[in-house]
This record gives sequence, C-alpha cells and structure tokens, in this order.
Amino acid sequence: MQATSSLLNLLLLSLLAGLDPSKTQISPKEGWQVYSSAQDPDGRCICTVVAPEQNLCSRDAKSRQLRQLLEKVQNMSQSIEVLNLRTQRDFQYVLKMETQMKGLKAKFRQIEDDRKTLMTKHFQELKEKMDELLPLIPVLEQYKTDAKLITQFKEEIRNLSAVLTGIQEEIGAYDYEELHQRVLSLETRLRDCMKKLTCGKLMKITGPITVKTSGTRFGAWMTDPLASEKNNRVWYMDSYTNNKIVREYKSIADFVSGAESRTYNLPFKWAGTNHVVYNGSLYFNKYQSNIIIKYSFDMGRVLAQRSLEYAGFHNVYPYTWGGFSDIDLMADEIGLWAVYATNQNAGNIVISQLNQDTLEVMKSWSTGYPKRSAGESFMICGTLYVTNSHLTGAKVYYSYSTKTSTYEYTDIPFHNQYFHISMLDYNARDRALYAWNNGHQVLFNVTLFHIIKTEDDT
Repeated sequence: MQATSSLLNLLLLSLLAGLDPSKTQISPKEGWQVYSSAQDPDGRCICTVVAPEQNLCSRDAKSRQLRQLLEKVQNMSQSIEVLNLRTQRDFQYVLKMETQMKGLKAKFRQIEDDRKTLMTKHFQELKEKMDELLPLIPVLEQYKTDAKLITQFKEEIRNLSAVLTGIQEEIGAYDYEELHQRVLSLETRLRDCMKKLTCGKLMKITGPITVKTSGTRFGAWMTDPLASEKNNRVWYMDSYTNNKIVREYKSIADFVSGAESRTYNLPFKWAGTNHVVYNGSLYFNKYQSNIIIKYSFDMGRVLAQRSLEYAGFHNVYPYTWGGFSDIDLMADEIGLWAVYATNQNAGNIVISQLNQDTLEVMKSWSTGYPKRSAGESFMICGTLYVTNSHLTGAKVYYSYSTKTSTYEYTDIPFHNQYFHISMLDYNARDRALYAWNNGHQVLFNVTLFHIIKTEDDT
C-alpha cells in the first residue's frame, strides 16, 4: 500500500535520470534531444523536444546520435516500474498530463504544417513551458520519500532550463514521426499506470484552482464521471431555487469562455445545489418535495422519478448554509447515492445507494451525524466524507464507510478561498472535487491512500 502522489514524479524522474547535463553541449552543429513534461493552468500536458538543426540529413552522424539518445530514453522505461512501487502517486496530475499531451500533439501538427515559417518564438514558448516545472518542485518535495531523487530532479530541472535558454535562438528540424511515436508511448504508459490505481481513503485536499467566476452566490457545475475520454461536457445550474435552466458547454475551455452549446428547460424547478450528472442523465431534487428526478440530456425528457421515503425536504434538514439542501445526490466509483436525513433517524444523516435506472433504494445506512451540523458532504469509494462548516475554517470532520458500516472523526482541512461553499461534489473520473465557492467555480485535488494492483493480483 502506498499513499497517492503525483505520477508526474514517476515520469519526470525516470526521463531525467538518463540525461547527463555535463555531456549536453549546446552547438548548432551537433544533434541532440531533450524531453521534459509539465502542466499548464488548463491541465494540459506539455512535452518538450529539441532536435538537430535543419540542414542535417536524417541519415548522417548527427541523426544517428539523436536516435541513440532516443533509444537511451526508451531504455529508461524499466526504471519506471521500479519507481512505480516506491513513489507516491497523485492521480490529478496524471489527468492533467493527459490533457497536456493532447495539446502537445496539436502543437506538433501545427509546426509540421508550417515548417518554413517556424520562428524563434516557438523556442521561447518551449522555454516558458519548461519554466512552469519549477513551481512543481515544492509539491513534489512534499510527497517524495526519496530525498536523493528530489535533489537530482531539482538539479536536472535547472540544467534543462539553462539548455533551453541557449537553444532559444536556434531553429532546428523536428523528426516528427519519432516524436509522435514517443508521445503515443508516453500516453500509453500513463494509462497503464492509472489502471493500477484502485479505490482509496481520503488523506488530503489541496487547491483550489479557480476555473471561472460567474453566477450568483449559490449554484452547481459538474461533468459526467462516466463520460468517454472525448466527452468533456460541462453543465451549469445557477441558484438553488426558482430555476429550471441548465446550460451545457462542450468543454472546460468553452465553459471558461462562455461559449454555450445548448440549454435545457427542465420540466420542474430544482431544490438546492446538490445535483449530479451520471451516465448522460441529470439527477436532481424536485422543488418542495422529496422526489428525485432523472432527466436524460440526449432524449430531452424525464426517464424516472421517485419519492425518497421519509426524507426531509424544503429546509427541514439542510446543510448549515440552508438553501433547500436537504437531499444531496452524488456519485462515486461504486455508483449513485442520496444523502439526506429523516425523523426516524432523529435528523441524522442517512446514506442510500440508488438504482440509476429506477431510482429505487437498494440499501441504506443510518449514521449518527446530524445533517444540520454538516457543511457539505461527498462520496469517495463508498465512504461518505462530511465537512463541519460551509465557511472559512471548514474541514472534513467525519467519515462513514458503507463497506464496514463504521465511522470515524477526521481532521482534513481545505482552503475555503472565497469563504462560502454551497456545493462540493467528487468526480471519480477526474479524481477531483467540484465546488461552487461564493460565485466562483473551483476544483480541489484529492490525495487518496491507495492499493496498487499488480499483474499477480486477482
């Protein structure tokens, strides 16, 4: 068992370990190559390659030197498996690196289509992206267990930045085919590594990252955790009452720029901000009732509705901030859930697992935590995590495992940057918490304590 940490550690350290800065000479007459990875604020993965200058033939000695260096980098993959067992992983960074790789491939295609007009500014862009690695060093230091690897990483980053500074004025030719294959190889390895991560226990919350500032003080925004990798639609529901309009955006980028792709006029008003999109449908609490609605975005109609028996509604058992937040619908790696309170359980939180098609309650757990004392809550791997407030100083204070039917008190703080949280939901695909923070749409990273699967596991 290991604590989750950034897979970025794994990738960068194994790549950098094969580079000897003392042997990397900056010369317009020599062929050489540098690989690096970074993430930009939008979560895209950036890889950097410097190849020989344009007047060198692909079959001369300089080209062979480049290919030998490529083979050397590829041979480092064996060390990835060793470090994979020793280092901690942070799943959020992996997701960001995947997005960045997609942006990188688009950049390479742009360069290939416009070789003749390739200017010095491209090297400046590469230099700036490499510099973005430097702020990651404190994050890596926090999670690393091997101090020697950290020291080596910091030194290599400085050396690579210096090399890029010298290369900035040179314009070379890219071996696009080899570069493209390398990107595909890196992406495959990252996906294989992600598949080894299973459910884990929440250990830490970091952030937030402010994605956008919009809407009223209360609202909800979300993506579908079961959507395909190419489907990154965002749904936006402003306010906690007196509204039926859901706005859809094709991507996070469109959401940030305000480019709506579609709007939906729901047949009923919703109550609260605790909605969830799951497998292409929106699940929400019908206003002034304990009825749950399943609405299909593709079909544009209600597929199911069912009363949540005994559940309090209309500010009978809300979260600490009110807002008709009595019934909280959420999803995790296991499925669809409803969190609410009943008179029968003395106003304490009840957790129910729902059938996503019929909305029937498959099983329920009664906790001893008062719903009115909870700021917000979210499910991760079948465990409910409850915050003690929606204001400054809030922290995850209580957890209840549906697997063992046991609870524990926790102390996991997080930064309530804009002082008032009215929505906090976990997305299993992104391994992140989506939050509505006083008119700001933000993301929190989560660190989980994982079991790493191996090929021998059954």
